[in-house]
Amino acid sequence: MNMMKNLFNIPFRTLGLVANAHLDPAGIVVIQRTVKFLQSPQSRSSKKSPPYKLLFNKHALTALGPQKRERVSINKGFDIIETPYPPPSTLATLMARCDLILTFGGDGTLIKLARHTTEKPVPVLSINLGHIGFLTEIQNPRDVLPMLKKVLAGNYQLDTRSLLRLSVYRHGKKVETHLALNEAVINQGNFARLIELSAEMNQRRMVQFKADGVIIATPTGSTAHSLSAGGPIVHPKLQAIIFTPICPSTLSMRPIVLPSDRQITLNIHTERRFKDNQIALTLDGQVVTPLEYGDQIKIRLSQREFHLVRLQNTRYYQMLREKLNWGS
Repeated sequence: MNMMKNLFNIPFRTLGLVANAHLDPAGIVVIQRTVKFLQSPQSRSSKKSPPYKLLFNKHALTALGPQKRERVSINKGFDIIETPYPPPSTLATLMARCDLILTFGGDGTLIKLARHTTEKPVPVLSINLGHIGFLTEIQNPRDVLPMLKKVLAGNYQLDTRSLLRLSVYRHGKKVETHLALNEAVINQGNFARLIELSAEMNQRRMVQFKADGVIIATPTGSTAHSLSAGGPIVHPKLQAIIFTPICPSTLSMRPIVLPSDRQITLNIHTERRFKDNQIALTLDGQVVTPLEYGDQIKIRLSQREFHLVRLQNTRYYQMLREKLNWGS
């Protein structure tokens, strides 16, 4: 991990709070206490430091409860109706405007945020209010305020994760582009039927095969869907791309780890035979894009990176043992 001290915009000025849509009452209390702390002088390095500007996604704002509206009089008799907090921001806006982002939820909340990464590097401190929490940093809600104080003082490390950049081409034209933190999956959702794909690397023939689908994963995603399909565990500090077929028709078609500076092109050779027979591209298990016969999907590592805040020494192998029962 890279030591982070005054590399980004420290002291922080604008903080973003991102929550998932299904917080329980205990999670709502955690957000409310965090906001109350950030609004207090105790959260700032000195009494002369200006208050933090807080921005929220809609779910974090909902957790703060109904906002009281106040009427503020200005010159010439006009009145302005103000609320304590600004309107909710999109994830893309938060990643573009904030100096630090706090996420309240599980790995899914973090993964969703990562797909909105911009060229601006933004450290992200994650609080686990979900289940597994393999990527999240703070596992116990009681530790939120003490650890947040350290981060605001600049005492933390950065765990930088690579992202996939995927572009879908149809009839020779680019129709959409996405980022993914974990993986991209191509499969046939409604039918348990083989599809035919071919893969090229840097415009050179790689392989043509039939399978239920294929997973292209980052090292971060090597412990997710790819692992369930028989792919290898790859340390997230390695720069690599994992190519994992899903239930291939031949035993010799095995997963392979590819260099990070390569571009993979996947070609769809299976035509749609039935109305509900839809081949699709799924990103991080959250976003689904329908594909058509003849589509090309070009995949490479993005130049953008996702920066996770770490407050402890590396505990990757501990997480493998505790969260995935690795080696037990």
